Amino acid sequence: MKLNTFEKVGFGLLFISLLLSFATDITGLLQHEDLSLPLWLNSIILGVDVLTLLSLFFILRQKKWAVFLYPFTILTHYILYNFYLSTTLYLDINQLFHFVTIGLLILIPRWKDLN
Repeated sequence: MKLNTFEKVGFGLLFISLLLSFATDITGLLQHEDLSLPLWLNSIILGVDVLTLLSLFFILRQKKWAVFLYPFTILTHYILYNFYLSTTLYLDINQLFHFVTIGLLILIPRWKDLN
């Protein structure tokens, strides 16, 4: 996909916010004993982070299924945090807003070009 400067900035912001979410989850993994969190929960959350990163990579490689996988993984991440940790990560909501913006400005006009 040939991206102009505006589109590169949009995907860059999405990538940076994804890395911040990943860093938050790594911190939770390192403190799982202090927070009384089961290790399986951290493993699942980090797995969801990896799927989110892969879906962003495949969006850039013009795959339609990745466009659907990205918001699904973000919502799964949000639900896991909300249900098991009783907290809301506003970073997940921010990522969804970024994704909607990128979808409206970049993905919808190029939908026919995606595989």
